[in-house]
Amino acid sequence: MRDVTGRWWWSGHGEKPEGDPGARRARARRAGCALAAALLTLQALCGCGALGLSTGPDSDDRAVRALLDRWATALRERDERAFLAAVDPAAEGYRAEQRKVFTNLAAVPLASWTYRLVRTGGFAPAQGDGRRIAAEAELRYRLAGYDTAPVTTTARLTLVERDKRWYVAAEDTRSAHRHLWEQGAVTAVRGERSLVLGVGQDRQRLTDLARAADRAVPAVSAAWRQEGTGQGAGRGASAWPGRVVVEMPASVEEMAALLDSPVSNYRGIAAVTTGEVGGTGKAPADRVIVNPQAYGALGTFGRQVVLTHETAHVATRALTSAATPLWLSEGFADWAAYRGTDRTARQAAPELVRAVAAGRSPRELPTDEDFGFAGEAGRLARAYEEGWLACRMIADRWGEEKLVAFYRAVGDHDRRPGAVASALRSVLGVSQAGFTEQWRAYTASELR
Repeated sequence: MRDVTGRWWWSGHGEKPEGDPGARRARARRAGCALAAALLTLQALCGCGALGLSTGPDSDDRAVRALLDRWATALRERDERAFLAAVDPAAEGYRAEQRKVFTNLAAVPLASWTYRLVRTGGFAPAQGDGRRIAAEAELRYRLAGYDTAPVTTTARLTLVERDKRWYVAAEDTRSAHRHLWEQGAVTAVRGERSLVLGVGQDRQRLTDLARAADRAVPAVSAAWRQEGTGQGAGRGASAWPGRVVVEMPASVEEMAALLDSPVSNYRGIAAVTTGEVGGTGKAPADRVIVNPQAYGALGTFGRQVVLTHETAHVATRALTSAATPLWLSEGFADWAAYRGTDRTARQAAPELVRAVAAGRSPRELPTDEDFGFAGEAGRLARAYEEGWLACRMIADRWGEEKLVAFYRAVGDHDRRPGAVASALRSVLGVSQAGFTEQWRAYTASELR
């Protein structure tokens, strides 16, 4: 309960007063005194009533907000003493963890770091003395020079009150988004157009990563061609800022922890881009997360393709919606990555070349399920290659600006059904069946 309202009234029930008027007045005075005493006792216990005592749920919320404000301010101002003063002195393990987090964040350029209390409710499990409550808060932070809007994650905290002072005593991390700085001390390398954050990595490796990211940004900007494509209309009116944040954890296991997914999903994946489709800002967007093992196994060209592909996802995020099929979003990212290189279709689509040679030419554009990690070996690679060839065909036959316009038109729909067919008709002047037929012929021609 967040609001407590107490009302007292005379019910009119019970025994009717008897006896002489003086006795009745005496009984009334005694009853009045007893009622006043009861009210004073209730007010002291519940924090409500005319006395205005401040020990109720609302005052708890105010105290918690003040605590979280102090905690956030201390972190922003790099005041370790004040930061740890907000943490329960008796929670030695949690206090040690928070000291490490404070140290790990030293190199991270923060423009903001705030908490917004969402709710308090229920008493947390008793662990020691003091009154304990559970609280849910939103952590909002921005990286200076890179995030145009706050990244928002949820923090579920246990708070304890001792000697009329509140402390943060624990945090439930089981369903919370994990941050890179919770995995170790962060090394930050600034590029001209990139910020690379790494844990457990050599600085030179992170510097090389920043240089590759710096090359990816202008390549994507040239491919995305926002100028002249009606940027002011439709979904996501503002241009992408032309900057990218890249994170490299210490291992693929730590990468999976950041993404809250099984490690098996990422063993052969060099990098992924986080973020919510449509760029609402409610997810930790947009970060390119690099798998140090798989990325390290690539050559220079492969690494550049990977980073340009992922940077294309960052650029197009605000114009990607639930209506956008994966063959288009992944195909466009691959098209942006290979654009301007000398790679032929046969070189860039080896799995599809083998399938066509074996008489298994694709009949339909890949579905979202084809981009899953389970199933036939090679199916995922062929799905990417098929989506890339579809986008490449649009750029070749209708022009690059039409490809961007088509991507935007699909994303402007709120739902998947009919989105691609409508955009094909309005932007390219072709039916979905006609487009699929042209794509099959184009694939056969380019891969023979």
